[in-house]
Amino acid sequence: MSEAITIARPYAQAAFEEAQMLSDLKGWSETLRSLAEAVCYPEVRTVVSSQRVAKSQLQGLMEGLLGSTLNAQQRNFIRILVVNQRLLVLPEIAAIFENLRAEAEKTVHVAVDSAFELSAAQQEKIIKSLKARMGREIKLVCKVNKELLGGIVIRAGDKVIDGSARTRLGEMAKAFA
Repeated sequence: MSEAITIARPYAQAAFEEAQMLSDLKGWSETLRSLAEAVCYPEVRTVVSSQRVAKSQLQGLMEGLLGSTLNAQQRNFIRILVVNQRLLVLPEIAAIFENLRAEAEKTVHVAVDSAFELSAAQQEKIIKSLKARMGREIKLVCKVNKELLGGIVIRAGDKVIDGSARTRLGEMAKAFA
């Protein structure tokens, strides 16, 4: 995995610089995400990994998956990935690109798992608190996880705030053991 990230980093950086120059971070983000999702399908991975498929066919396949939404720079980026046999690291390229984009836009993607559906007011309170704590715009994604029993778990990058009842019960059990 770390090898894939090392390989992907210069491609993600180049894509990010091009997207910034074109003022199209969102468009590049969507394109890279779509390409990354495509190469995760076993059928596509098989074709991409095959030595019998011509590079021009691979480029046509990847461009065809996105239709007419590609600009000339994105087509060239796909061509470079095909020529250098780097299509399989597209998920890592997309992830690194998203990190660079979030840094440039001063945003943080935050995942919140809760035992119950959070109201809009609760979500706003979490956003406001995290924005004050992190000094960035917060993009919140909430999902219900019944295994938590109660409370919430907040994940922002490598930071985790675990306020779940399940964790607290586990801590109590350890204290009484």
